[in-house]
Amino acid sequence: MSIDRMVLAFAGMVVLVSVALTHYHNPNWMWLTVFVGANLLQSAFTRFCPLAMILKAAGVKPGQAF
Repeated sequence: MSIDRMVLAFAGMVVLVSVALTHYHNPNWMWLTVFVGANLLQSAFTRFCPLAMILKAAGVKPGQAF
């Protein structure tokens, strides 16, 4: 799995978890969803993604599986 797909999977997971936390715990968890969405939007234009940088630094190769 490529780093890009790992980033998308992680972002989707965080969005789903934050929506569940918003529903069952506290509405302020929606800010986590807003943050993830804003980060995805800015990375589409700037090609800067902190999670991709962390994964590369951790030694994940572009085509490496989990």
